[in-house]
Amino acid sequence: MANVGTVGLDWQERVNWDRLRKYRLERARERMKAHGLGAILCMYDENVRYVTSTLTPGWNRLKPGLRYAILCGDDAPVLFEQGDIGAHIARHSPWIPKDHIKYSYAWIKGAAGPASLAQVTKFTNGIKKAMKQAGVEGRKLGVDFIDINMIQIFKDAKIDWVDGMTPMMEARAVKNQDEHECMRQVGAIGDAAHWEFMKFLKPGLTENQLTAHIMQFLYNIPGMEDVEDVIVSSGLNTWPNWRNFSDRIIKPGDIVFMDLAALTWNGYKSCYYRTDIVGKEPTQEQKDYYATALKWLYDSIKAVKVGATTRDIASKWPSAKEAWGYEEEDQAAANLWGHGLGLAQYDQPVISRIWSLDYPLEIKEGMVFALETQHGKPHEWGVRIEEMLIVHKDSVEIVSNFPVEQITVVDPMPGYATYGKRAGQ
Repeated sequence: MANVGTVGLDWQERVNWDRLRKYRLERARERMKAHGLGAILCMYDENVRYVTSTLTPGWNRLKPGLRYAILCGDDAPVLFEQGDIGAHIARHSPWIPKDHIKYSYAWIKGAAGPASLAQVTKFTNGIKKAMKQAGVEGRKLGVDFIDINMIQIFKDAKIDWVDGMTPMMEARAVKNQDEHECMRQVGAIGDAAHWEFMKFLKPGLTENQLTAHIMQFLYNIPGMEDVEDVIVSSGLNTWPNWRNFSDRIIKPGDIVFMDLAALTWNGYKSCYYRTDIVGKEPTQEQKDYYATALKWLYDSIKAVKVGATTRDIASKWPSAKEAWGYEEEDQAAANLWGHGLGLAQYDQPVISRIWSLDYPLEIKEGMVFALETQHGKPHEWGVRIEEMLIVHKDSVEIVSNFPVEQITVVDPMPGYATYGKRAGQ
C-alpha cells in the first residue's frame, strides 16, 4: 500500500480494517501474557480503542473511567460503555459479542461526588465478574490508570493489580501495514493543511483566525474524528515556543509556525510543524537559525534504524545548556523531542535528552514516530520543524511531505525599513 485513497473499495485493497482490528487485539493479548497478566483493564481511550476498535464521543475520551474495557485471557474484550451509548456499539461493531457490551460505573473527576466509593464498588464487582467468566479470577490484573478510590476497594476485593500501561505501550509501539497506511493518510492530510495555511496566511489575520480556518479545513475531510490542537504562533510568541495561539495580529515580516497536534483520522494522530514567514524574505540570521534546527532534525532522523536506540537519536541533539544556556534538560522539555504516533500522540518511543541518554529504548521495525526541533531568539522570533516517519526493516519512510529545507516565504514584498523598529514587536 502507498497512500491509495481514503475510502474502501471492492477493486483495490487499501486499509484492511478487519486485519487491523485483529492485529491490535492479538498484539495487546500477546504483551499481556508476556507480562504474566491474566487480564488488562484499559481506562485510557487509546487503549480501549486499541483492544475494542470502538469509537465514543470526544467528551467521553478525555476522562479515564467514563468508559473502560477489560481484556481477559483468550476471551473477547468486554467493553463497559458510558450510559446507553453501548446500543450504538452493539449495532455498529459486530466484532464485539453483544453480551460483552455493558454499561459503565463511572465516578472519575468527581462525576459522582461523595458516592464515588459506591460506584467504585460496582465498578470492581463488574471487573471481577468479567475475570471470573473468562477463567482468570485471582490472576494479576494490569491497570493503565489508577484512581485514589480504586486502591482501597481493589485491596478489599483482593485484586492483585499491577502496571498495565507498560504492556499496552509495548503493544501499540509496533504498527502493522494497515496502521502504516493510516499514518500515510494522516501525513497527506497534514500536507494539505500546511498548503492551505500557506495560501490563507496574510498580514492582518490573527493567530486564532488562522487556527479556526485550519480547523474548518480539517473537519471537512472524511474520516476526521477530532482536531485536538492547531497551534499557530507568530512573531514574539514563537520563541520561547508557548505552544498555543492568541488574538495577536500577524504583521508584515512576521515568522509564523503552525503545528497539527493532533488531527485524528480514523483514530490515528499527527504531529507536524512547519515554519513560514509572511510578506518578506527571512534575514540571514533567521536562515542560519533555521539551518541549525534543520541540521538537528535530520541528524536525528539519520540515526533512526532498526536496532538503534533512543539514546542514539537523542545524542544527535545539543544539550539544553549548549543550545540555550539552560541549567537542566527539563527546562527545555519538548524543544528537541520525539514521540510515537498512533491512537495516542505519545506512543512509544518518546525521545528526549531528559531520559533517553540513561534509559534508552530499542527502535523496532514498524514503529511510527515524529521528531521535532526548534531554535530562536527570546521574545523576537523562533523556528520549529517536524517530520513524521515510519521505521521499516532497512529504511525510514518520511510521511510528511510539505517543503522543509527552508523557511516557507509567503508573498514577499521589497521596501521594508529598519529605522525605529524594536525587536520582537
